[in-house]
Order: sequence, then structure tokens, then C-alpha cells
Amino acid sequence: MVLIGAVALVVIGPEKLPKVARTIGTLLGKAQRYVADVKAEVNRSMELDELRKMKESVEGAARDVEQTVHNASTDFEKQWSETTAGLESSTTSSSWEPAAPSYRNPGKKWRLKRGSTPQWYKSRNGIRTKAQSGAARVARYRPKKIN
Repeated sequence: MVLIGAVALVVIGPEKLPKVARTIGTLLGKAQRYVADVKAEVNRSMELDELRKMKESVEGAARDVEQTVHNASTDFEKQWSETTAGLESSTTSSSWEPAAPSYRNPGKKWRLKRGSTPQWYKSRNGIRTKAQSGAARVARYRPKKIN
């Protein structure tokens, strides 16, 4: 480096050497940034290829699982139909049928009851649960007379 600097000082001259050194420094900086950008782009493309391969392997595994589940479900359906085939002939002779659930009217104020605040919450937070008239409230909280 010292030898190159000495040759540059003799060839270029002391007046132009700082300007040339600045120019060379900026060019070297730009070259380094360009090389770093190219390296980053190559790394990104390699990572993208790896991600694509990983995606394909995951999709293949998902397809295998889906196929396995589909096969198992068809096998189960076949076995179920074979098993219930014997039951269907025996149930036709008997009059057993599962009872359908009957409709039950939820009541007059079911929306109000479902949307109301729970009793435990009211009692824990000191919320009044029963409406009282003003006179009843005064009578309830009136201090007791000591005789």
C-alpha cells in the first residue's frame, strides 16, 4: 500500500492526489455496495427456492394426509353400512324408533332472562336486585331507636 501511494504521489502529483483519492474512495464504496446488493439478491433467491421446496413438501404431506383420511372415512362408511345392514332387517320387525325431540316453548320472557345480569354478579358487586319504593328504603335504612 505504501509503495502504491508513493508511486501515485509521483505520477499524479501532490495537488491532484487528494481529489483522485476521494474519487477512488467513492468508486470503491459504490463497488462494495453493488457487490453486497448482488450477494443479498443471490441469498434471497436461494432462500426463495428453499421455501418453494419446503412448500411443495408440506403440500405433498397435506395431500397424503387428506388421501389417508378420505380412505379411512370410506372404509368406515363401508364397515358401518355392513354392520347396520343386519340391524336394519331386525329393526323393521320391531317397532323401535328413536323419538324425535319435541319442541318446547322457551317461555314468555326468555330473551330478557337470557340477557339479564347473573344473580351472583349482582350480589358480589352490590347491585340491587329488588325494586323498593322510597318509603320502604327509608324504613329499611332508618337508624334504630335505642330506648
